[in-house]
Amino acid sequence: MTANNQEVIEVLQSAYMEELETVINYRTNSIVLEGVRAQEIKESLEEDIQEELGHAELLGQRLKQLDARPPGSASFTAKQESLQPPEDSTDVLAVIRGVLDAETDAIETYRRLVDLARDVDDPVTEDLAVKILADEEAHRTEFRGFEKEYSED
Repeated sequence: MTANNQEVIEVLQSAYMEELETVINYRTNSIVLEGVRAQEIKESLEEDIQEELGHAELLGQRLKQLDARPPGSASFTAKQESLQPPEDSTDVLAVIRGVLDAETDAIETYRRLVDLARDVDDPVTEDLAVKILADEEAHRTEFRGFEKEYSED
C-alpha cells in the first residue's frame, strides 16, 4: 500500500468517525431543543440522522473493501464543539449554526477525499465521496435557509 492509499484510508476513517459524531450531536439536539420554534429543526435533524448513519455505513463498507477497517470508539476524539446542545434549550439558532459548522467541516473532508481518491486512481472511493458530498451540501443549504429565517426574528 502506498502512502497515498494510506492517506485515503485515513480520511475514510476520519470521515466515518465524523459521521457518527454528527449522529450523536443531532440526536442530542433533537431531544434537548424545545419550544414552538424548535419543531421544524428537530424534524430536520431526525431525518438527517438516518442519512448520516447511512454515510457511516457506506464509509465502513468501503474501508472493508480496501482491506482496512472502520475505527472503534477507542479511536474517537470529539471535535464538534459548536454542535454541543445549548444551555438554553430554546436557542434554536445556536443549533442551526452548529449544524452549519459540522456540514462545512464534512464538505471539506469529502472534497479532500475526492481529490485524494482521484490522485491514487480510486474511482470507487471518488464516486462515494462525491455522492456523500452532494448530500452534505444539500444539508448545508437547508440549514442556511433556517439560519436566514431564524435570524430575522
